Amino acid sequence: MAVLIAAVSLVASHFLVRDLAQEERKRMEIWAEAMHTLSLADENTDLNLVLKVIEQNNTIPVIVTDAHGAVQTYRNVTIKAKDEADTLAVVNDAAKRMSRGHQPIKVQTGEGADNYLLVCYDDSLLLTRLAYYPYIQLGVVMIFVVIAIFALLTSKKAEQNKVWVGLSKETAHQLGTPISSLMAWTEILKETYPDDTLVPEMSKDVKRLQLIADRFSKIGSAPERHSVSLREVLFNVVEYMSRRTSQRVNISLHAMDDFIRVVVNQQLFEWVFENLCKNAVDAMEGEGRIDITATNRGNRVIIDVTDTGKGIERSNIKNVFRPGFTTKRRGWGLGLSLARRIIEEYHHGKIYVLRSEIGKGTTFRIEIEGEKCDNV
Repeated sequence: MAVLIAAVSLVASHFLVRDLAQEERKRMEIWAEAMHTLSLADENTDLNLVLKVIEQNNTIPVIVTDAHGAVQTYRNVTIKAKDEADTLAVVNDAAKRMSRGHQPIKVQTGEGADNYLLVCYDDSLLLTRLAYYPYIQLGVVMIFVVIAIFALLTSKKAEQNKVWVGLSKETAHQLGTPISSLMAWTEILKETYPDDTLVPEMSKDVKRLQLIADRFSKIGSAPERHSVSLREVLFNVVEYMSRRTSQRVNISLHAMDDFIRVVVNQQLFEWVFENLCKNAVDAMEGEGRIDITATNRGNRVIIDVTDTGKGIERSNIKNVFRPGFTTKRRGWGLGLSLARRIIEEYHHGKIYVLRSEIGKGTTFRIEIEGEKCDNV
């Protein structure tokens, strides 16, 4: 609507400027006629009206030249020159410029082809400002539109974040009561069947549910971070994923420095790599290889997660971290969005697609600040 209003204003101003330009042309024709009368006047001619017409022009720049282009007089023209020669040159250039902008008015001063004057004029300052005003107005409107769109997108993103945070905290809250009950029941089962081998496994799964609930509860608030061994964090992820994926999926750690440490929230940090590994397993359709490589570059830790899956189409790479985007039939499109939030907002790092090739696989890279111990 703002653009439409500006466009209508631009069109209306264009017609207004055109009408004012025609009025100024008529005024200059009258002024030229006064100059003609003045050039033909004798001692019996009443010049009061003629001089009044000439003197009343205080806004329109005008330069009068003869048939050969020599300047005879000028009015309302700003001259910035050091000497008289420079002044004539500046006025001559201004006359030529005026002739290109407006058709000069010819004033015949006598008989013969060369007995005439040319009245060259330019737009008045008011008309010039009025001509540029719509474009300035349009620019201001466009700035307003850009700011409005930015504010709208920011508001939408903030609202979206509130939805995800609220959903995460509500999920953690709803899981809390049944998980507590399950933990109590597993303790009773341990006492009742102390020799049963399935009860400890059930207890591990309940603890896993508790970990998941804790992870969801941390979304939306600043989590506590501690210095931990990166190898230990990634080893926990590999161990967990290896137990819950097909034996045809090989997950390996490479070039892992035992002394690399990072200041992170371990639960959330492990969650990021679990999401990456789960997506990789889905992309490989249960068969392939996942390689996790970590290196230390100064005060930055670089972690690459590479799979041999089907890859990501180039058009989708920029959307993989967008909430709700997924190529899976039953996916929610939240895993990578949460991973990005955890890495970038909570740990001030970066996560992005380093490379991807259809039919060969994808590499995700995580960059995060680290610390290196001299000894362990």
